[in-house]
Amino acid sequence: MSAFTAVDVIRAKRDGGVLTDAQIDWVVDAYTRGLVADEQMSALAMAILLRGMSAPEIARWTAAMIASGERLDLSTVARPTVDKHSTGGVGDKITLPLTPLVAACGGAVPQLSGRGLGHTGGTLDKLESIPGWRAALTNDEFLRQLGEVGAVICAAGEALAPADRKLYALRDVTGTVEAIPLIASSIMSKKIAEGTGALVLDVKVGSGAFMKSTEDARELARTMVELGGTHGVRTVALLTDMSTPLGLAVGNAVEVTESVEVLAGGGPADVVELTLALAREMLDAAGLPDADPEAALRDGRAMDAWRTMIRAQGGDPDAPLPTAHEVEVVHADADGFVASIDAYAIGVAAWRLGAGRARKEDPVSFPAGVVLRKRPGDPVRAGEPLFELRAEHAGRIPAARDEAAGAVRISPSAPAAKPLVIERIG
Repeated sequence: MSAFTAVDVIRAKRDGGVLTDAQIDWVVDAYTRGLVADEQMSALAMAILLRGMSAPEIARWTAAMIASGERLDLSTVARPTVDKHSTGGVGDKITLPLTPLVAACGGAVPQLSGRGLGHTGGTLDKLESIPGWRAALTNDEFLRQLGEVGAVICAAGEALAPADRKLYALRDVTGTVEAIPLIASSIMSKKIAEGTGALVLDVKVGSGAFMKSTEDARELARTMVELGGTHGVRTVALLTDMSTPLGLAVGNAVEVTESVEVLAGGGPADVVELTLALAREMLDAAGLPDADPEAALRDGRAMDAWRTMIRAQGGDPDAPLPTAHEVEVVHADADGFVASIDAYAIGVAAWRLGAGRARKEDPVSFPAGVVLRKRPGDPVRAGEPLFELRAEHAGRIPAARDEAAGAVRISPSAPAAKPLVIERIG
């Protein structure tokens, strides 16, 4: 007989109590093994959303999630290990140029990434637009590539934090995704279990982000930084703006193209700025503060690391990427300046075009997406192109056009510049 029941744990949190270590360990383990039903964990997740958790509760919950599966041992990797996690946004392809850039500067980046859902894109979906590239690696392949190349971007194995995988799917369908203790423990359990020595978090704020307010984003960032410290992983967070899409490309293949432009020393200024800001934080956290990521972009070392990383996972870095059969250009209806571009509306439009998925099982279209022709602050004349809608099938364009209608706001004067990096925590 167990010392606990699910109902007792639910009631304790429902009534505003603090769960004991033993209660947390038991309920996470029992849920992972199927002894606590989905409806019971749903009730507990809702109680956590409404009542919150103390810092010790969140730390213990995270530890129980880690303990539900294996923890990778990266001690055989000679280079210092450091990873980055973004809370997700629109046009957020930063992992693609950042991972090889940090590797080119002497770090080892064990980047376990995911797939897109809804209006936010997934790193693995983007990379799978490269012919031959594969996301699934064995632990041995993962470790070997990390040691030899210094850069891996792949899917997390089934044995890594299985409690999180079950709970993540449940939160998505029970209206409890917004619970900050559950967001923080979900992200950090996977990152700590992967064995990295240091971690930099990119916590997005704005219309295209999960966190709409700076206050909520700051709370999430502080919670995750504390969790990292508790579990021996040096952690720092940047709050970054996601009211506007990052770069010009939103989709899969189009974001790979833009990432390669950055690695070649070009690319949109905001993508380059954030890539370098995160690279400097990662290199500092890894104990490599004297490395110069800007030089590694300029002299081709980052591009060399990208090509080596793609080849190591079966991809052909020289292969042409899929292109859309259907392209519709949306034009400005007035003179002026681009005042703003709503990241959420553009992200949903890209999803409607086929770049994203509504359910985990859905396929994605690699060539689909939105390509911006203007950025906030740019002057524009009536009739000039604002953005392109790209799809494999013409039938997808009308719904995307409707979603993007009004996404670009034009005003008589140029808007004030907004900082991309809002705040540093840690």
